[in-house]
Amino acid sequence: MSHDHHQESQYIEQEVHADCCSHERKSHGCSCCCEAHGQEENEEEEEMSWWKPALSLTLLIAGIIMNTTGIHWFQNRWVQLAWYAAAWLPTGLGVLREAIEETREGEFFSEFLLMTVASIGAFAIGEYPEAVAVMTLYCIGEALQDHAVSRARGNIKSLIAFRPDHAVVVRDGQCTTIDPAEVVVGDIVEVKPGERVPIDGTLMDNAAAFDTAALTGESVPRVIEGGDEVLAGMIATESAVRLQALRPASESAVSRILHLVEEATERKAPAELFIRRFAKVYTPIVVGLAVMVVVLPWLCAHVIPDLNYDFTEWLHRALIFLVISCPCALVISIPLSYYAGLGAASRRGILFKGSNYLDTIAGVDTVVFDKTGTLTTGRFAVSQVDGLTDAQMASVAAIEQDSPHPIARAITNYCNPAAAKVSDLRNIAGYGLSAVVSGETWLVGTTRLLEREGVAFPAQLKQIAGTMVAVAVEGRYTGHILLNDQPKEDAGQAIAMLQGQGIDTVMLSGDKQALVDDVARSLGITHAHGDLLPQDKVEHIERLMAGGKRQVAFVGDGINDAPVLAMSNVGIAMGALGSDMAIETADVVIQTDQPSRVADAAALGRHTRSIVKQNITFAIAVKVLVMVMGILGIANMWQAVFADVGVALLCVLNSLRLMHTPKQSAPL
Repeated sequence: MSHDHHQESQYIEQEVHADCCSHERKSHGCSCCCEAHGQEENEEEEEMSWWKPALSLTLLIAGIIMNTTGIHWFQNRWVQLAWYAAAWLPTGLGVLREAIEETREGEFFSEFLLMTVASIGAFAIGEYPEAVAVMTLYCIGEALQDHAVSRARGNIKSLIAFRPDHAVVVRDGQCTTIDPAEVVVGDIVEVKPGERVPIDGTLMDNAAAFDTAALTGESVPRVIEGGDEVLAGMIATESAVRLQALRPASESAVSRILHLVEEATERKAPAELFIRRFAKVYTPIVVGLAVMVVVLPWLCAHVIPDLNYDFTEWLHRALIFLVISCPCALVISIPLSYYAGLGAASRRGILFKGSNYLDTIAGVDTVVFDKTGTLTTGRFAVSQVDGLTDAQMASVAAIEQDSPHPIARAITNYCNPAAAKVSDLRNIAGYGLSAVVSGETWLVGTTRLLEREGVAFPAQLKQIAGTMVAVAVEGRYTGHILLNDQPKEDAGQAIAMLQGQGIDTVMLSGDKQALVDDVARSLGITHAHGDLLPQDKVEHIERLMAGGKRQVAFVGDGINDAPVLAMSNVGIAMGALGSDMAIETADVVIQTDQPSRVADAAALGRHTRSIVKQNITFAIAVKVLVMVMGILGIANMWQAVFADVGVALLCVLNSLRLMHTPKQSAPL
């Protein structure tokens, strides 16, 4: 791996960690529950250390047991102080160090400072077990949260492994292993069976099978013909192949995916941004309120002579209030919810360019599809044969077999070419083919070809909306072949799933209206518009979005889709075979090219938003309740710790439900 690639891996991993960590630092986690990040040559690894909170918890439990059972030597106040101080040190020192570092960086009201003040204050008023419990349970909660974060980001971090670390280049007949970044456009690259393709290139062999699961999610290997493009990240499965480099490694399919991941870590959902702003305002307010909990009763005692003021009691309540007030449940669980959503999406082959788009898609009520290449395969297939026998179809296939045209391929895929000799084959540009088969003159092409050659044919042929190949033998019309762009296997399922979520579906296409209507009817789409130029699609989207009455997602794959992808609320590109411009413009990329993943993305966005709302509501409700109880002297330090660490942990576990949704297309 080159130095630049190594730095990029570090950057992505660090950003991934930063987004889910409550104190948002890239270099290390909470020192009370994490080892420092060890860094090897190829990646940065985070290793959890449980021995410190485990030791503190063991000493805490032992101290409580000895105190409860009345062990004589442990009843001495100084012995208890020493014992619980020893129990506090493994976890408390780490949190204290974090509080000092945060203060130096200008974060004067961090959760670490709140925990430190509450813990030291508990020691000051003689509540030794509570002082240790605050730190120990907090660090155990942090350790569990860090573990949850690691799991949540695992799916996205695994994309880094898609990038090959070497390329075998053939120069002057010699094979040389170099870094992919050193491959020059035009170089010949050899890939052995089982190896990952290091760069995007043109296949120089006749045909070869490739495992494309890393890029498209397809479980079955894809056969790529000679001269077609092979993308970086694919794996040669059967034999060694040679490719001619099409573009530098930095512009390859894998690098593009990594760039999308990098963008996803930087773009935040509105709820995340609100929580960050909220925490910065909220923390100093609660510190001020905690001070008021001590000061106001003291002032009241001076005004009301009969009011008994106990400084220790009100300090204890203020410390409980501080512990409860830590906003870590919100600061940690909200970003984690979105990150878990991004990770769950990546498992399905859906790449969001930021959690803000995961949030936006939750509000989408209309999905507009392009037709060709999005809902359909973009490849012709024979749908109907009229007037031609099997033998005649075999003769047509023999005429078409050497043509590279997509229609010719569709016909030869439909039936095997006849063994008959084909001679005098002529390609009449824009019309079709003329050939002699077994002594008979055949015409295969458009109705304009038959008109050009003076062949009479039924007038209704001109009314056929689809792609049609007319056939004439010895100057007489014989029959015709209908070809259609076939809907993708899961296109109907995608429409049904979206409509099941209450989302309207619309189709826009540049094809003839009759063709568009046929596809829309077969898929269950109620609104379909054909004969559209790119600017016409823009006008349709503008009308849908006028006045903010609809939240629109547009799904496309071509260069001509870029304007509508950019202007819609959420632009979704089919990424496996879509154009670079569409992928760069879109907000969401469907790696698998499956329309049903659009429905998955919408359902996942709604599920994520629902969990975020649950976490916010639950965390605030519990904290407010226990805060009031603390001020009134009803809640103790143990309940305060639950209101902080316990609630945070429950919110984290709730967020992680997103990571356990099934990979297959299904409503969430």
